[in-house]
Amino acid sequence: MKRRVVVTGMGAVTPIGNTVPEFWKSIREKKVGIGEITRFDTTDYKVKLAAEVKGFKGADRMDFKAARRMELFSQYGVAAAKEALEDSGLDMAKEDPFRAGVIVGSGIGSLHTIEKEYEKILNGKVNRVNPLMVPLMISNMAAGNISIQLGLRGKCTNVVTACASGTNCIGDALRAIQYDDADIMFAGGAESCIDPTGVAGFQALTALSTETNPLRASIPFDKDRKGFVLGEGAGVVVLEELEHAKRRGAHIYAEIAGYGAAGDAFHVTSPCEDGSGAAKAMELAMQEGGVLPSQVDYINAHGTGTHHNDLFETRAIRKALGEAAGQVVINSTKSMIGHLLGAAGGVEFIVCVKSIEEGYIHQTMGTEATDEECSLNYAIGAPVEKKLSCVLTNSLGFGGHNASLLLKEYKD
Repeated sequence: MKRRVVVTGMGAVTPIGNTVPEFWKSIREKKVGIGEITRFDTTDYKVKLAAEVKGFKGADRMDFKAARRMELFSQYGVAAAKEALEDSGLDMAKEDPFRAGVIVGSGIGSLHTIEKEYEKILNGKVNRVNPLMVPLMISNMAAGNISIQLGLRGKCTNVVTACASGTNCIGDALRAIQYDDADIMFAGGAESCIDPTGVAGFQALTALSTETNPLRASIPFDKDRKGFVLGEGAGVVVLEELEHAKRRGAHIYAEIAGYGAAGDAFHVTSPCEDGSGAAKAMELAMQEGGVLPSQVDYINAHGTGTHHNDLFETRAIRKALGEAAGQVVINSTKSMIGHLLGAAGGVEFIVCVKSIEEGYIHQTMGTEATDEECSLNYAIGAPVEKKLSCVLTNSLGFGGHNASLLLKEYKD
């Protein structure tokens, strides 16, 4: 028998708010966190815009010395995890630390550290390379630092599946609790790679939007979409076995009822053209959650704003939901905060939880008119207010990784 798993805490660092209340307030106020890149000189770049986190200081959210030993993606992850812990009301002194774990992913880790230290090597200063270079840059350090900071001694892993990392991490955390490897899991993603190398790499791939108007740069499903906008941040949630949560009187936001993952076996950057991989992930999540396509009220799409992703994800939704695809409300949070890569799934999961809690589906900002094949209900022009009982969130990653999570309104 699989154990039931619920969401009892949430934490976020995003381009439009560095806590969940700030972030959600900005969502409801229709704010777009995209602007000119400030981290480096973009004179030689075609891409001028990104969705940077604003006003974040690691030392304000954790011990100063600890913050100095972390790069931004880890700092974001620790800050989000600390907020999630406080939100959950957990007292870790009363918990078995070996029954509480963390699975927080990062698709890339720290390019900033690599750039900075490699420059020393090129300039003949190999002996000046930071002794902490490796633990600063490697992608598992968000999970490792969260474990250290919060005293989580259970399963501690880092799923790296590019832009599906955060969603796969939450799915693996769900499995850990369902099958009694843990009672509590902190899960999600953290990312920060708005650096010269990161932007140059995605620009060379022609994946990034070169639009200079921030309000029309990230326009998922729009007929004029030109690519995604690079974002950064973290989203971490506390998942808990239902009876454990009830015994301590925890506030339960929602139930996580299904998880599906599938591969495309097709191309290193493009999703499968018929959408079959992403469709299978949704089908598996619905199957585990015991729901029919007609019962899904809302889908938070991967919705990057690239031509192939939006077209093929639309085909996937049609394939998975059949006739019900025309009735479901779909949106893309990336229209407001850009693409957070490995952190996207964690932050978008939080959006789904808040949407269930408040019956509010934000509009896909900036999107005005879709092409012929992108003809579903993408919440264009205005938010949608309706009671939500069942929602899906999708993530697709380079390499053909597809992941979907099914959340339900909690009912005892």
